[in-house]
Amino acid sequence: MSLNRNEKAAVVTDVAAQAARSQTLALAEYRGLTVENLNKLRVDARSKGVYLHVLKNTLARRAVAGTPFEVAQGEMVGPLIYGFSEDAVAAAKVISDFAKTNDKLIIKGGAYAGKALNADGVKALAAIPSREVLLSQIAGLLKSPVQRIAAVVAALAEKRGAGAEAPADAAPAEAAAEAPAAA
Repeated sequence: MSLNRNEKAAVVTDVAAQAARSQTLALAEYRGLTVENLNKLRVDARSKGVYLHVLKNTLARRAVAGTPFEVAQGEMVGPLIYGFSEDAVAAAKVISDFAKTNDKLIIKGGAYAGKALNADGVKALAAIPSREVLLSQIAGLLKSPVQRIAAVVAALAEKRGAGAEAPADAAPAEAAAEAPAAA
């Protein structure tokens, strides 16, 4: 079923608005995928905040014209599914993870920060940990020196505390040992 001119304009407007909000575009060829597999991919994408849509390439080219994703127009050939995400790695990660389990989905390319990505570039982008993981790693790195200093201070305090207790305990024992010898 083909779209009339107004419907095409609405699709272009919708995709252009999504592209304006997004950081990443990932493209994949979906030829041979079953409807069930595409639905699984869409559910996964939706849960991770990725706008995933099958578009006519001419409409997609019009929608990304004038955006940082314009550099990916050379890859917009064949039956493609387009994934846009506000998170820098989400679209690449969703498509890359699904492609690992289903050989019919073939990563074609994408765009990030105004630069075109080939299939390997999309896979490399997908390998980057998510923002939450990176923030927790940074927090762990910042916490580590503080923990080490606290452990050293605690060890010194324990050592000094143990050293001070030893002479106090030793003094009565020495006095008791000397008393019978003097008698």
